[in-house]
Amino acid sequence: MKIKSLEIKGFAALAPMAGVADRAMREICMKHGAAFCVGELTSSRGITLGDKKSASLLYCGEKERPVASQIFGNDPEIMADAAKKTLEYRPDFIDINMGCPAPKVAGNGGGSALMKNPDLAESIVRAVVKAVNLPVTVKMRTGWDGEHINAPELAERCEAAGAAAITVHGRTRMQMYAPGIDYETIARVKRAVNIPVIANGDVKDGESARYMYSATGCDFLMIGRAAQGNPFVFEEINAALSGREYRRPTLEQRFEALFEQVSLMQKYKGEHIAMLESRKHTAWYLGGICGAAKLRRECGEITCFSDIRRICQKALEQNADM
Repeated sequence: MKIKSLEIKGFAALAPMAGVADRAMREICMKHGAAFCVGELTSSRGITLGDKKSASLLYCGEKERPVASQIFGNDPEIMADAAKKTLEYRPDFIDINMGCPAPKVAGNGGGSALMKNPDLAESIVRAVVKAVNLPVTVKMRTGWDGEHINAPELAERCEAAGAAAITVHGRTRMQMYAPGIDYETIARVKRAVNIPVIANGDVKDGESARYMYSATGCDFLMIGRAAQGNPFVFEEINAALSGREYRRPTLEQRFEALFEQVSLMQKYKGEHIAMLESRKHTAWYLGGICGAAKLRRECGEITCFSDIRRICQKALEQNADM
């Protein structure tokens, strides 16, 4: 797949998940086969005001390339200015968020709320495209609610404004993250535009990846929650779509990836923040094993790296046959 002149190799990318897909997780997922990744959602207003947190969210490391910076907002001029400022961090492309359902984003007219205002959405894309010399992509949902499914029409307008690719999460804003995916609307988006369409939502393994491709005709996939505690999902999808055999990682290999990820979190964020945030990541890595519920409760008490190793050792002893 090409996003303008940017060559993307592979089949699936890591989705931008605020508070989850940080630099450490992005690097681990790229190591295990993600084709590209997108940085955490960043406020355009915060960027233009020089907010320190926004700056940290925009950092692009060499081990996570190709990588996009994702920005959100509801003002074309501020979005354009923010896009210019992101160039300092050398992203490979810029992604405009029109899909975030969070009240603090959509409630202020950004994210998925832009789907209710196609004129404004188009103006934002046009302003950002004009402001930077990088490819600009857009991530959206199928619509605001079931009565307003307008992703195909909005995708056409984004393409006309200069967008280089469209990612569609197959749910409306009101559906949040459940129930199932609207494959037909993603397929309609694919038929409506001539730029690449990236499908997002409920792809969790090789089988669901094959189905998403066949059901929608999409050009690429984006993986979100399925990568939490499982960076190996990209290896599985790559194998399935390349016709290669896939061997699932052992429990020891899963925990090695966790240790590496947490070590990177410590390096980039410091021990205190890393340990607090490692609680959820450790719990995710425990998914699907015997005794996971009790071990997850222990994750809430992690204060140091040795706590993580102790929990993982318990998991290995309780799942010796895995």
